[in-house]
Amino acid sequence: MTTILLQDRDGFDQALGELLVKRGKLDQRGLDRAVRVRADGKDSLIDLLPKLGLAAERDLAEAAAQLLDLPLVTARDYPAMPLFDDKLSARFLHESRILPLSDDGESVTVAMANPLDRYALDAMRLIAGRAVKTRVAVPAELEAAVERLYGRNRPAAATAGADGAGIEDDSVELDVERLKDLASEAPVIRYVNQLITRASEQRASDIHIEPFENHTRVRYRIDGVLREVEPLPGRYRLAVISRLKIMARLNIAERRLPQDGRIKIAIRGTPIDLRVAIAPTMHGESVVLRLLDRQSIPLDLASLGLGGDTLTRFLDIVERPHGIVLVTGPTGSGKTTTLYASLTRLNRIERKILTVEDPVEYLLDGIDQTQVKQSIGLSFAHVLRSFLRRDPDIIMVGEIRDRETAEIAVHAALTGHLVLSTLHTNSAAASLARLLDMGVQDYLITSTVNGIAAQRLVRTLCPRCREPQRAMPELIEQLGLQRYANGGEVALHQPVGCEECHGTGFHGRISVFETLTMTDSVRRLVLRHTESNEIHRAAVEEGMATMYDDGMQKALAGLTTIEEVLKVTRDV
Repeated sequence: MTTILLQDRDGFDQALGELLVKRGKLDQRGLDRAVRVRADGKDSLIDLLPKLGLAAERDLAEAAAQLLDLPLVTARDYPAMPLFDDKLSARFLHESRILPLSDDGESVTVAMANPLDRYALDAMRLIAGRAVKTRVAVPAELEAAVERLYGRNRPAAATAGADGAGIEDDSVELDVERLKDLASEAPVIRYVNQLITRASEQRASDIHIEPFENHTRVRYRIDGVLREVEPLPGRYRLAVISRLKIMARLNIAERRLPQDGRIKIAIRGTPIDLRVAIAPTMHGESVVLRLLDRQSIPLDLASLGLGGDTLTRFLDIVERPHGIVLVTGPTGSGKTTTLYASLTRLNRIERKILTVEDPVEYLLDGIDQTQVKQSIGLSFAHVLRSFLRRDPDIIMVGEIRDRETAEIAVHAALTGHLVLSTLHTNSAAASLARLLDMGVQDYLITSTVNGIAAQRLVRTLCPRCREPQRAMPELIEQLGLQRYANGGEVALHQPVGCEECHGTGFHGRISVFETLTMTDSVRRLVLRHTESNEIHRAAVEEGMATMYDDGMQKALAGLTTIEEVLKVTRDV
C-alpha cells in the first residue's frame, strides 16, 4: 500500500477510513457518519472516530502507522525517566498528545496520538532544538505514560488535564458537586462509553478497573479469560468511577464501603444491562462491570451444550410437576443461565412462575422476578415464604445458601411446587452431601429432590480457523478416547487464531454437563449418608454420563479441545 504524506490530511482521512472498513474495524455507515461530522469541524478522523465511539484507539493507531509508514509505539518503548523535564509540562503533553521517547543528541524520537498534528511537532522541535522523528502511539497508553513521567509537574491540588477532567491526587477530599462536575465532562463520558462499547464488541462478559500505586489496570474477561487492554489514565480515575456511580445510581460520595448497582444502556441499538460492583482497595476503588446481553445469550438448553442422553435426563427431572431440581457448579459456570433456559422452556400461559434472585440478571417476559435486598431484610427465605401465599406453580431460587432457605424450598416441593435452584459444589453427587451438611433431613431430600445437574464452561474452538489434529495413540489410550468415537477414527482439532477470534483460536463458550437422577439406589445411599464418591459411582453404573464424558464427546466433535475439558473436569 502506498504510504500517505504527513501533510496530506484529506488523503490520510480517506485512506484511513477505507483501511478500517477493509479490516472490519468500522462499518460503512459509521464511516459515512464520521465524514459528515468531520465536514462541520476541524478534527481529523483519527481524533473523531474514538469520540463518536465508532472505532477502537488501538485499531486506529495500527492503521495510521501502516498508512504513514511509521513505527507503532509499544509499552516497552516509553522511557523510564522523563526527557526535557525542565521544559515540558504535563498540561502541554496532554493537550498536544505527544511524548518524547528518546534523544540521541542529533534527533528526538516522539510518540504522537495524531502524527498529523503539525503544531505539536513544531512545538517539540523548538523545545528540543533538533530534528524530531515520529512514532504512532495508542492514545490511552500515551496518556498513562505522560501521567507516570510528568504528573508531578502539575499543581498538588486536583487540576484539570487535557480536557478539564483531571484529578491528580485521590487523597484530596472532593465535595459531591465537584465529583458530579468531573463525571459530566465530555472526555469522561466519551471514555466510559468507549470502554463499554469496545467490551461489547469483543464479546467480553466483564470489565475490571483495578487501581494500583502507579497505574490503573483495565481488563476484559473474554471467553472466561482476562485480557489486559489500554490502562486508564490516572487523571481520569476518580472521574470515571464517579461517572459509573452516577449511571448506576449509587452514592457518589461513598468511597469506604462496597456498593452494587445496575446500568441500562443501548450499544448500537442493542439494549445492554450492566451489573456494577464497586469496592475499596488500598489504592482506591476497584470496579467490576458485568455485561448482560440477552440477545447474545441463547436461552435454549441445546444451544447451551445439553444434548443426547444428558438432555433427555435433564428434561425428565425439569418437566415433572413438583420436586426440586438443582444445578451445581462453581461461580461463573453458567448455572443461572441454565435455569433461565429451563424457565423459558417451562413458561406457559397456564403456569405461574416466580423467581427470587440476587441479583436479577435477565428479565424474562411472563415471569414474576424479585430481587433480594438484604439491607431491608428481604432475604431469600423471606421472599420464599411470601411466594407460597401467591399460588405459584414453579419457583426459582437463585441460590440455596443456608438451612432456612433449603427447608422452605423442601416445604414448597412437598406441597406440590416445582422448585429450581443452584448450589456451589463440585459435582452432582456432592450436592446431596451439601444438603445434609446444611441440616436438611435425609428422608426429605430423598422425597423431594428430582435430580441434580452439574456443569462447567469450556471455550469453543473458532469454526473459521480451527485445524484437524492427529491424536497420538498414547493419548488415545491414556484418556480412553476410543470409546467416544462410536467405532470411528478419533478426530481432534486445535486452535489457530484469526481476526474473527482476535487471534485466540477460540470463540464463545459451551457447557459440559452431568445429570444425576434420584433413583431408588441413590435414595438408599443418601439415607445411609454415604460419601458422595460412592453416590457418583452408583449414578455412573446406572447410565449417567459424567462431565468428563460429555466434554470428551464435544472435543471429538470439534467443538473444543481436550485441554479445555481436562482443565475443568480434573477435580471432579
